[in-house]
Amino acid sequence: MRQKLTIRKIALGGLFLALAVLFPQVFHLIGGPAAGRIFLPMHIPVMLAGFFAGPTIGVITGIISPLLSFLITSMPMPPMLYFMVIELGGYGLAAGFLFRKLKLNIYVSLIISMIFGRLLYGAAILTAVHVLKINIPPSISVFGAVTAGIPGLIIQIIFIPAVVYLVERRMQLESN
Repeated sequence: MRQKLTIRKIALGGLFLALAVLFPQVFHLIGGPAAGRIFLPMHIPVMLAGFFAGPTIGVITGIISPLLSFLITSMPMPPMLYFMVIELGGYGLAAGFLFRKLKLNIYVSLIISMIFGRLLYGAAILTAVHVLKINIPPSISVFGAVTAGIPGLIIQIIFIPAVVYLVERRMQLESN
């Protein structure tokens, strides 16, 4: 079955795309250059795009966000940029598919999406290292990325379900 792209979904995609470019700038302004690796601010709007607008808008937002951010701010820098395109695309796709299509619980959808995105990230790094013979510094290894991003993962687990719950509850109240 084809997913219908409505004006509402496209507008939500634009909103979350803008937030995905804005959030890292705010975090870097407040917490310095390392804040992006620690708090993962681009991940939240991408996953919210999937949760609210579905897998198509989620994956598009996930792919375009790091590219647009790089064009505007020069961050994230290559080679991190390429890995983030794959990872964030996976987050948006998985969040939208699991929550909107399979109708899984928000927490289950979120945790699986987080794991799926990190697996894609790891696969991209392994491909770069082994197939393309690219030397990757330890700071962007999968282990390094996961351990540095633990505060961001905790924020996602708390913040994303709360936002989804509050918005959906508000929409239910308005429809009654």
